[in-house]
Amino acid sequence: MAKLRSALIVTTVALGLATVAAVPSSASSAPAAHPAKAARAVAAQAALPQFLAAREMPASLTPWSADPVVAGLPEGGAVCAPGVVPSQGTRHREFRTELDTNGTQITTVARTEADAVRLVDALRKSLAGCGARIERQNPGVDAVSRYHGALAVEEGAHVYSLDTADPEVGNADIHLFSVGRDDRTVTYLRWGQMGDLKDAPLTAFRATTRTAVNKLWS
Repeated sequence: MAKLRSALIVTTVALGLATVAAVPSSASSAPAAHPAKAARAVAAQAALPQFLAAREMPASLTPWSADPVVAGLPEGGAVCAPGVVPSQGTRHREFRTELDTNGTQITTVARTEADAVRLVDALRKSLAGCGARIERQNPGVDAVSRYHGALAVEEGAHVYSLDTADPEVGNADIHLFSVGRDDRTVTYLRWGQMGDLKDAPLTAFRATTRTAVNKLWS
């Protein structure tokens, strides 16, 4: 679909959750921490989930490139996930090829595992209803969201697609999405280009999703 029409379907997401606050220590009541254990605790708090590399995206006719991982949301937010959660604590990476194929990975660490479960549920609901929302907001555009099943990786992942077409203009776009979780960490992955679902590398995208979830804390 033309870039103008694609811009209509990109909605803003606030994807992120607050990090766990440090618990103040009490010198009078708590025993002194072992230096080695204290060092490991500091390292664990400083650790951040890992992102996909460009070479790990589904194969394309031209090589993928990847921007640096940066804090916050991508410019314009995340496709099909408007206002799901706050942006605090979120990091993302953008991907692209020379042929306008593009992608995004957005990852957040929730305060608790229960919060992460709720985030996954909210994202899944938003992705499942994306096509219907686009048609309501853009009369004349045909948009269909489909669910492509669950993946057995860590605490699970789910794959969706969004097929859009503007009969008047004669252009079509296809997006693939996935949402996966590893304990408190949730990652959202998107792949997109011009074309139809038959043009999308669905099998390869499933493999990329498994890699993304497995890699978070590898």
